[in-house]
Amino acid sequence: MAEKEKVFSSEVEYSGIFTFKEFYQFCYEWLTEETELKLIEKKYEEKIVGDIKNILVEWEGAKKFTDYFRFDMKVDFRITGMATVEIAKGNTKVKTNKGKIKVKVAGTLVRDYDGKFETSAFRKFLRSIYDKWVIPSRIIQFEDAVTSSCDEFLSQTKAYLDLEGKR
Repeated sequence: MAEKEKVFSSEVEYSGIFTFKEFYQFCYEWLTEETELKLIEKKYEEKIVGDIKNILVEWEGAKKFTDYFRFDMKVDFRITGMATVEIAKGNTKVKTNKGKIKVKVAGTLVRDYDGKFETSAFRKFLRSIYDKWVIPSRIIQFEDAVTSSCDEFLSQTKAYLDLEGKR
């Protein structure tokens, strides 16, 4: 069985003007291009009450670092109270969205994701020695990579929303 260790967990909240379609596309492209994650949309749920939409999106992604280490990331978007509004951009009126966004990110470092060390008790013992005495610096290196990728995504998300709201 693979060893999973949650290395990062944080969230960002934003309330204001944004364009949901562009925000969704920005997040997807950033994650697939910058972190090279293979993303899967696990859930997309819309609830409409009058003119207000509540949206829930869950993504899961994975990236192999080596034959032993893998990076798993889970991203949850909760958009509440989203309504369509018109704003003035220069001399024209543009339709966009207004609401509240909460983005949660969890990053996990998975060791022995293929279960190669799980075939016998002796191999499990060897894995514990390998993890504790042979590669502790590599474990720290990959934990730092997971943390920095997750943190950078949240920073980029927050910066995007802040810029979008000021347009």
